[in-house]
Amino acid sequence: MSRYVCGDGCSIDADATVGYGEFDEPTRIGDDATIRAGSIVYGDVTIGDEFATGHDVLVREETEIGDDVLVGTKTVIDGRTTIGDHVSLQTNVYVPTDTAVGSNVFVGPGAVLTNDEYPIRTDAGLEGPTIEDGASIGANATLLPRVTVGENAFVAAGAVVTEDVPPETLAVGAPATTRTLPDPLDGPNQLA
Repeated sequence: MSRYVCGDGCSIDADATVGYGEFDEPTRIGDDATIRAGSIVYGDVTIGDEFATGHDVLVREETEIGDDVLVGTKTVIDGRTTIGDHVSLQTNVYVPTDTAVGSNVFVGPGAVLTNDEYPIRTDAGLEGPTIEDGASIGANATLLPRVTVGENAFVAAGAVVTEDVPPETLAVGAPATTRTLPDPLDGPNQLA
């Protein structure tokens, strides 16, 4: 069995690894993908069309990624995660196991999503955040386990999100509080 299946127009750098590990299912990648040097994509991953990575990206097993997704340099997607269409995960983003990211989502550089409320102290189970369609997460923001960032919400740079962010609101501060979106942030993301 081949370790991966890639559609038309795929470009995988010679020192990228696709289909890493021993899995029953190969990695499946759609058309026009670009996977750059140093990147590792595990087996049992499904990726849509027009996928692109920066360098040194890690995508773990049982991850499903939609169409037109950018995964920036040194970003880690730690498996059992779903990511929608038209998503931009900028440089150095951490996405833990059991996270859901909707479509038309922007996650700024250095953002950290978490999935363990009490690391090592208790066995509380892992559950990452949910980022709904059209949401934007600013640079260096931190999202704690089990929080939901609502549709078209905006999390400011450096915010620490400890509670759900309602749709179409702005979350700012540490811990984050929500307020009405200012006029320049109102409306959908303009990802291209």
